[in-house]
Amino acid sequence: MDFKNLTASVFVSAALIINVTGNVSFAQPAKDFQPEVGQAGKDVVWVPTPQSLVDKMLEMAKVTPKDYVIDLGSGDGRTVITAAKKGSKALGIEYNPDMVELSKKAAAKEGVSDKASFMKADLFESDFSQAQVITMFLLPSINLKLRPKILGLKPGTRIVSNSFDMEDWKPDQTEKVEGCTNWCTAHLWIVPAKAEGTWKTATGEISLKQTFQMITGTIKNGNVITPINGKLNGEQISVSGAGVNYTGTVQGNNLELNGGAAKLSATRAAK
Repeated sequence: MDFKNLTASVFVSAALIINVTGNVSFAQPAKDFQPEVGQAGKDVVWVPTPQSLVDKMLEMAKVTPKDYVIDLGSGDGRTVITAAKKGSKALGIEYNPDMVELSKKAAAKEGVSDKASFMKADLFESDFSQAQVITMFLLPSINLKLRPKILGLKPGTRIVSNSFDMEDWKPDQTEKVEGCTNWCTAHLWIVPAKAEGTWKTATGEISLKQTFQMITGTIKNGNVITPINGKLNGEQISVSGAGVNYTGTVQGNNLELNGGAAKLSATRAAK
């Protein structure tokens, strides 16, 4: 072959390869990976969360630059990248290695590679205990399977899910995005402290039963027993009974309640 007859455009558009026989061939450049809506994954198919709902989810979780955000099943990385743009350190956990690489390139393009990172991993084998905020768009069955692990996270951890709930663990907040056509609902849960049990006070005891974030029980002060009910918001507790509203905190084995002039300090009784 006369190389002088090859045009410059040929050299630019293709890689010239000469094999050991002297023949010339042109290798086509590899195509970039392009995800397809509905493509199969390990546990779910991939469907992107609308950007308007990503924004709503992070708004509901009150994400700040002080938060560490972990997205479970991070797909094309949009939630992680959006959190990083808010100044948060964010991690995406994704099983598909092609999606991981795609997300890394997108983060670099958006200039947030220093805050947005991605890892190829199985959700059920991953540690996300350091997160202050967890986002996800998973099937209800997956949410339910993850629920015990989520409930074991630090009280106050914010969990936000696109569309799918966690059965009888009711959300603390649900919002819908106006003008959105598909996948437009966000659910927020605040991981509650573990408050159930008997708590000893200087003058009696407080007995609490807990169903996720909801509380029922009694306050015994001397011979007076007052039924109460209320709610946990992380370590914050609010209950009411006999016309008195109590607010306070549950921190490990210490409980503090303030109700007007009444102030109760209690220690969890050993089982």
